[in-house]
Amino acid sequence: MPELPEVETIRRQIEPEVVGRRIVGSRILDARWTRPLDPEPIAAALVGREIVSVGRRGKYLLVGLDDGSTLLMHLRMTGNLLLGERGETSRRFGMDRLYPAPTEPAYLKAELDLDDGRVLQFTDPRRFGHASLLDSGELDPYLDSRIGVEPLGDELTAELIGRVAEGRTVPLKSFLLDQKGIAGIGNIYADEALHRAELHPLSPAGSMRPEHWEALREGIVDALEEGLRNGGASIDDYRDSRGEEGSMQDEFLVHTRAGEECPRCGERINRIVVGGRSTYFCPGCQVRLRRRRRPRRRARR
Repeated sequence: MPELPEVETIRRQIEPEVVGRRIVGSRILDARWTRPLDPEPIAAALVGREIVSVGRRGKYLLVGLDDGSTLLMHLRMTGNLLLGERGETSRRFGMDRLYPAPTEPAYLKAELDLDDGRVLQFTDPRRFGHASLLDSGELDPYLDSRIGVEPLGDELTAELIGRVAEGRTVPLKSFLLDQKGIAGIGNIYADEALHRAELHPLSPAGSMRPEHWEALREGIVDALEEGLRNGGASIDDYRDSRGEEGSMQDEFLVHTRAGEECPRCGERINRIVVGGRSTYFCPGCQVRLRRRRRPRRRARR
């Protein structure tokens, strides 16, 4: 699933190419892309609009339009957003993938024709990706109800992590995957962040002390920034807007490296399942914290 680094890579690529361009044609080929809303009025509303911004919050891509509305898109598990000349994206995507070639008609979910002759295509073999067209004033309430703090901004502090984690008994891995706490982190970068922080993925979130809050903050930021430097991770089917692979998979410290030596201490990396997700960690240097128990009151005689 594309996570923050993958989505931000796409955003950075398409922003300078599409801002100032006008949408001259719009086709939504799969009604699931906009469900439960009817796709036809949404497609019609996009035609004639100028793209004024391309933003991101968490894993959401936000295409701002000149009437104040926003086309919000989420790639989910296998979505891709491709920009190029019509027909060119299919040729660039002629590579081995986990799922069938996404630019075949069965996997093309929507496309926007731009006034310079190029086309922006949303493809998705597994059909979990979605889009919404939000009017002015609807964007912030929509996102605020679904996602929490941006991890690469000034809002993410050690103290905030402590407040969000206070009293939580869920494992740290599940805590990081909860988008309502810290936005944009998925399975890959949760493993990488916890290894950097030297924290065990099964430790209860509320067991952290202030020094762990800071270590986790640094681990999150370092892992995400490394992902950005490498253009994201292509371990399954992620490709950027040019149809190219990222290289973060070559820089993983623990994710998918079960049985290999930990780069920090030399212990063998383990794989377990946490919350239904494959989880990779080093048992040698990732400390397992214990839930702090309140002292028992003495019984009255």
